[in-house]
Amino acid sequence: MVRLPLTPAELERGQRLGALLRRARGERSMLEIALDARVSPETLRKIESGRVATPAFPTIAAIAEVLGLSLDAVWAEISRPDDGVEPAASARERLVS
Repeated sequence: MVRLPLTPAELERGQRLGALLRRARGERSMLEIALDARVSPETLRKIESGRVATPAFPTIAAIAEVLGLSLDAVWAEISRPDDGVEPAASARERLVS
């Protein structure tokens, strides 16, 4: 099966996803989060760095659960239009308030 190249929008979403997960992870180690989510640390590293721009849904669901992020908040953060302005609060901050 031939995989089509990712679009610029998909690559941008992957970058946003990685940034969101890094922010939500905070000071916790990548190893701790990966093990709790039952994914390999290498997978988490690739997602956070944007090297895997379209990770599998169950992978993101598991990581989001460990980080205390709702999937709605993750989607809202990564699919927002790129207007060059950072949101006033991260998805994690919106969940806490």
